[in-house]
Amino acid sequence: MPSRKRPDLGAFIRQQREIAQQSIRDLAKRAGVSNPYLSQIERGLRKPSADILQQIARALEISAESLYERAGMLDPKDAAPNAVIDAIANDPALDADQKAAMLAIYRSFVAGDTDS
Repeated sequence: MPSRKRPDLGAFIRQQREIAQQSIRDLAKRAGVSNPYLSQIERGLRKPSADILQQIARALEISAESLYERAGMLDPKDAAPNAVIDAIANDPALDADQKAAMLAIYRSFVAGDTDS
């Protein structure tokens, strides 16, 4: 079964940061890491721990599982499905502002959903 090519971890974090319209400095501060360290992660020079990935995910308001999967720490079959977020993030027909708006709307709908 052919697998869908996914961006590497650093590129995915950069993509999510840009969608969220955050500077690297803002994301680093929100995640509790240094600017140079986050830059090295985005460029693929550093492999962050699970704890750091969780902090970055929290700061980006995305699931930590999506970062764990891209880092090779979690089997994709065990990850919680994020089909909507992935579809929005990877849709080439949407620009960064449109992606941010769509993600904000989607997150507002599922934020109160504690049953899933």
